[in-house]
Amino acid sequence: MIRRFLILPIWCLCLVHDSSARASDLWHVEGTPKVVAQDLQFSNGSTTLSGTLYLPEQGNHLPAVVALHGASDATRDSALFRHLREGLPAMGFAVLIYDRRGSGKSSGSLRNIDYETLADDAIAGQRALAKVARIDPDKIGFWGLSQGGWLAILAAGRSQNAAFAIAVSAPLVTPEQQMEFATTNLLTIRGYSQQDVEEMLAARRAWTGYLRGTNSRTATLDALRKVETKPWFELAFMPKSSALTSDPEHNSYRREMDDDLIAALRKVRFPLLLIYGGADPWIPVHQSLEEVRKFIPQQPNIRYVVIPGASHEMMFNPHETMEFNTGALNRLAPEAPAYFMTMASWLVQQVCK
Repeated sequence: MIRRFLILPIWCLCLVHDSSARASDLWHVEGTPKVVAQDLQFSNGSTTLSGTLYLPEQGNHLPAVVALHGASDATRDSALFRHLREGLPAMGFAVLIYDRRGSGKSSGSLRNIDYETLADDAIAGQRALAKVARIDPDKIGFWGLSQGGWLAILAAGRSQNAAFAIAVSAPLVTPEQQMEFATTNLLTIRGYSQQDVEEMLAARRAWTGYLRGTNSRTATLDALRKVETKPWFELAFMPKSSALTSDPEHNSYRREMDDDLIAALRKVRFPLLLIYGGADPWIPVHQSLEEVRKFIPQQPNIRYVVIPGASHEMMFNPHETMEFNTGALNRLAPEAPAYFMTMASWLVQQVCK
């Protein structure tokens, strides 16, 4: 058998020896402008929030964004925030992404915490950013998706000097109206019948009636027991009868489920961009837009955009399943080009005024 040998110069043999470890070094170059990251801690009352500030290596008087969390995106390493920490510094913006209270390296707890407190956490981040020498304290705004989108509006409204807010996929109905919409779609997408949907909604209304004080505990326990063994129960976001609170007045969901989001929106005096997906099964986009259109003629500072075919997370899901398990949540991140371009162009308009 004839064996063929490849004869290489000595310097090539050295490259071959190192190729398994550093082959990509032969063609990779460092990105520009370079993004630098620095830890930033700040406090709201007794709670210490821990985050990371991402900003371009060069430049001063930088505009900045404080990112708020969706209900399921609690830490700064969530895939949801990747486009912010990579894209905004490339535009000349800084962005602060922090661990929500009670998560990651942040102290505190979410137990019995209302929306206003979460918004104030972000305002504390705004104040911390204002002290960073390279950031323009008059050009700091808020961004959020889903629940975070509503919190971005609330934080900007409660702040004394918010420069702007961007709310992505933020429902403009009460939280319980949004949950009825979402759970109806969730059961339908997963193949359950209209009867199943009606049973689920009846049980939810019994439970929320109990939290409001209009339904008895006995009737609520009975309603939950009738459905808690159903195969769809885990998709309904309700407690089992054994976990039903005995103190409904102080239940955390009781404090938020009837919040009037439109009341706060009517008071908006800062530039606000509302972005919705045209294929979002989690929030009633059509109803939300109807609410916005009622008062937007008197508030030209508000702009809304619908991204065709985009999901709740600004993704394209031709076979939507409304996944919300941990694995799915770790993968969900915006991908719609129109979303990125709309947000980027609007931001530049705000800071260049």
